[in-house]
Amino acid sequence: MENQFMKMEDIAQMANVSKSAVSLAFSGKPGISPETREHILQIAHQVGYMPKSRASHQKKGDKALLFLVCTSSGIVFEQYDQQPFFKSLIYFIEENCRQKGYKLIFSTVNVEFFEEEIKHVFEEKYSDGAIVLGTNLTRWQIEEIHHIMPNLVVLDTCFDTLPVQFIGINNRIGAYQAGAHLCQLGHTSIGYIASNVRIHNFEERQRGFMEALEEFQIDIPTSRRLSVAPTILSSQESLKKQLTEYLSDDRQLPTAWFCECDYIAISAIKTLTEMGIKVPEECSVIGFDNINESLIITPELTTIHVEKERMAELAVDLLTRAIETGPKMQSKITVDTRFVERKSCAPPSPRDLNN
Repeated sequence: MENQFMKMEDIAQMANVSKSAVSLAFSGKPGISPETREHILQIAHQVGYMPKSRASHQKKGDKALLFLVCTSSGIVFEQYDQQPFFKSLIYFIEENCRQKGYKLIFSTVNVEFFEEEIKHVFEEKYSDGAIVLGTNLTRWQIEEIHHIMPNLVVLDTCFDTLPVQFIGINNRIGAYQAGAHLCQLGHTSIGYIASNVRIHNFEERQRGFMEALEEFQIDIPTSRRLSVAPTILSSQESLKKQLTEYLSDDRQLPTAWFCECDYIAISAIKTLTEMGIKVPEECSVIGFDNINESLIITPELTTIHVEKERMAELAVDLLTRAIETGPKMQSKITVDTRFVERKSCAPPSPRDLNN
């Protein structure tokens, strides 16, 4: 039973945390550890406390959508709202919800405790439907969420055999565009810097890029395929080590590198610069995502723009229509990307062509 006399300050005192930490725990927004969030929620459950925002939604029938993120150590962090790609996506989702008269509620689940936490999220029944960030989720995890919440749209991944609505990125066309651009510039010695955390998006980007190179009859040997962390914007010692080992065998560096995301591309530019290798004069670099930081790096990053605004618009539209008119036909929508040419790519120098 709901405790009408308990206040947020009381929960904060009982949990020995700040009032803002309690607010973050109930909103699902990042900023506190999973352990602190769970500790606060357990205390609130034990004393029968319910935040006013949730209680008022249930009583007054306010329209609300849940934005669910499953965090992990590899690609989607607890502070996901500070990661450039997700930050932009969330902004556009909130804007579209507001325009349609829906409140957006946030909830976070730790992938390590998926089974226990996912049930707890939906037991509260305070949303009419859910938008799930599927970037790092498995087929089974999405199936479990859909079983609990039929009104569902999953963003940033796709499983064709699931009867679930998906909004995904056309990763293959974007990476194909990147590969074709490098080949058309005249590059024949090309390297590939992959993420050491594998997800659906990266696998599709690899397929698209290799398809472009095959058309130009260009191959990437194993020695020119590197792997680094996908969420670091600074230079990486692991990348510097791989590049140094490559050069130690008396080989010339590739004249161009494709990176599976902008994080990797920006990290690569900084690492190459520290090694005294000029971009793009000695080595071109191309990324994927077009995060805001791609305009800040020197040189500005040539990349693939992901239509985050369009993805958010489609997700909210599909979900609200399903809620208001009832589910009819499930849809899986793939949104094309757009090539953005900036200053990190150039034709190979005559010296490189002669080697």
